[in-house]
Amino acid sequence: MEDCVFCRIIRRELPAEIVYEDERVLAFHDIRPAAPVHVLVVPKKHIATVNEVTADDIPGMGQLFFAAGEVAARLGLAERGYRLIVNVGRDGRQEIMHVHMHLMGGMKLPVHNYGKAK
Repeated sequence: MEDCVFCRIIRRELPAEIVYEDERVLAFHDIRPAAPVHVLVVPKKHIATVNEVTADDIPGMGQLFFAAGEVAARLGLAERGYRLIVNVGRDGRQEIMHVHMHLMGGMKLPVHNYGKAK
């Protein structure tokens, strides 16, 4: 594992409010929530960006989506809905270089209006 903040949380070197864990995935509340419920779902294997996912990582990436559904159900979001976001790279606004999924809900989320590409 690398020394990124998510790897440190996975190793329990940093505190986090964990809501789900299995052999491949850890999910915990975001410390800067952008919605009433904002959970980060991360693979335990360090992969910097989606661009570095390989065929060997397919089971772990599938587990990421499974875990997101489990977390949504546990937190009461499954019936009304929620948003999953994966940011990739600088222009995609990825802040932590460890693949992760934002699970957000608990309110009617705003429509994104990205406008014209520049």
